[in-house]
Amino acid sequence: MMSVYGCKTKKDLKAKIGKRADGVLQETSMFGPELRDNGCFPVVGPGPYERKWYANVTVAEGRIVKVV
Repeated sequence: MMSVYGCKTKKDLKAKIGKRADGVLQETSMFGPELRDNGCFPVVGPGPYERKWYANVTVAEGRIVKVV
């Protein structure tokens, strides 16, 4: 699971569609990096310790393309 930089709501995260994922998503795994240039990733927001919402983010070619 990853957390999100600067997105207080899922709506804020959806506004980041088209942006580079590495500038929005923050690694939280103690087992090493999870973020890749392509794939679907679970995220939590607004931060790793304050969990108010969850989403699945689809990344293609390093950019956010879908938020569910």
